[in-house]
Amino acid sequence: MTTFEGCAHKFEDDINTDYIISSRRKRDTLDLNILKNYIMEDIDPEFAGKLQPGDILTAGYNFGCGSAMEVAALVLKAAGIKVVVAKSFARTFYRNAINSGLLPIEADTDDIDANDRLRINLKNTGIIIHNLTKNTMVRASAPGGVILEIFRAGGLVNYIRDAGNFPPGVSEK
Repeated sequence: MTTFEGCAHKFEDDINTDYIISSRRKRDTLDLNILKNYIMEDIDPEFAGKLQPGDILTAGYNFGCGSAMEVAALVLKAAGIKVVVAKSFARTFYRNAINSGLLPIEADTDDIDANDRLRINLKNTGIIIHNLTKNTMVRASAPGGVILEIFRAGGLVNYIRDAGNFPPGVSEK
C-alpha cells in the first residue's frame, strides 16, 4: 500500500494546461525549477508560494484540458505534488501524468474543500481518500493494467529502464 497525505488545493472544472503553467512562461524557459514558481498564476498569482511538498490538487471535471504539452504534468511533480484528484481528466493530461510519475485519481471531489487535510491510500484493489478534516471517506478505482507499475516506478522512462525493455540496439546511457 502507498499512502499520500497533504493539504488539499481545490479548483473547479476545466482547468486547462495553460492555467497549470502559462504559455508565456513556457516561451521563456522549460526549466521546471523555474516554472514551478508560476503554477496556476493566472487563477491565483500567489498559489505557487502556498504549495508545500506533498500537497494534493483537487478539481472538478476535465482537469488538464487544452494543449498536449507534458510540461503541465512535469511542473506539478517538480513542485512536490504527487497526486491530483479530479472528477475527470483530459485524456492527454492523464497519460502525461502517468508517464511523468504523477498520479491522477478520478473520484468525487464535492466533499473536499480548500485546505482540507487528505490521506490517500493506494492499493492494487482500489483507492481510499480520507478527508481527515471532515472525517469522511471516498472510494475510487485504482488505475488498471500497467499504469500503477509505471507510477510506482516514477514514470514511464524509469519503468522501461527498470524493466530493461530497450529496443534492440539501444542501451541505457
